[in-house]
Amino acid sequence: MRRDNLTWESEFVLLGLSSDRQTQAGLFVLFAAAYLLTLLGNGLIILPIGLDARLHLPMYFFLCNLSVVDICYTSSGVPQMLVHFLLEKKTISFTRCGTQLFFSLALGGTEFLLLAAMAYDRYVAVCDPLRYVAVMSPRCCTGLAAVSWLVGLVNSTVETVVTMRLPTCGHRVLNHVACETLALVRLACVDITLNQVVILASSVVVLLVPCCLVSLSYTYIVAAILQIRSTGGRRKAFGTCASHLTVVSMSYGMALVTYMQPHSTASAEQDKVVTLFYAVMTPMLNPLIYSLRNNEIKAALSRVLMRSSESKL
Repeated sequence: MRRDNLTWESEFVLLGLSSDRQTQAGLFVLFAAAYLLTLLGNGLIILPIGLDARLHLPMYFFLCNLSVVDICYTSSGVPQMLVHFLLEKKTISFTRCGTQLFFSLALGGTEFLLLAAMAYDRYVAVCDPLRYVAVMSPRCCTGLAAVSWLVGLVNSTVETVVTMRLPTCGHRVLNHVACETLALVRLACVDITLNQVVILASSVVVLLVPCCLVSLSYTYIVAAILQIRSTGGRRKAFGTCASHLTVVSMSYGMALVTYMQPHSTASAEQDKVVTLFYAVMTPMLNPLIYSLRNNEIKAALSRVLMRSSESKL
């Protein structure tokens, strides 16, 4: 079989979710609404944190980073998905495909690492409250966020380069809604052992290790909370971690099932579900989970909106 090399002018054809026009119209409305809610929800998280000095705290610093990641992540794939719902032929150029893959991997990895940093923040707050201000200094918070972004970018660069260099022997049809690692690897007509090793190593670095750190942090947190004698104190301590724990369970759960399993058992349909979950559902639900349980964000948003209204009068 001829091993052709993909060029900058090459195009992939995406099969998407459905070929039925009515179904695609319904999906367009559904995903467009979800995308707008994602932008609005995360924007309303970033706005009060950036403008209200009372929220210039480590927990909200990381939450602001998480919201930025969510906006960028969903914007790297959903707009193209919406356009494809309206087109009969769904194509994407080699360059756009590689770019989309790079940003989705970088932002996805960064999010997992940020969740680990947020778990460490909660660990210090609950287990060592007297030293919290000293430990979670602005320098420490900036360093943790910078490392999260840097590791995400480096990991994405390596995985994107290794994936996009694979010859496909003329195969151009991707059974997916976007350019995703496993879908692209399935098109390869050469040995993919190196890619499997890179995918596994990447999963360990940006998924398994952060997940273990989160689990360790919450083991200590739960042990510390159980030592609190008052019921009110335990409830308050659990309340400070509940939102983060919900997002962590939601984010790490499906990713571990998908990317830590043997490559041969992964299906194209499962990959589509995972991609849609992280590109659409998670960014939309994160601000709801955090804001609904956080009175400080609600109060800060009210103050910001009130000041804005007063300035117009």
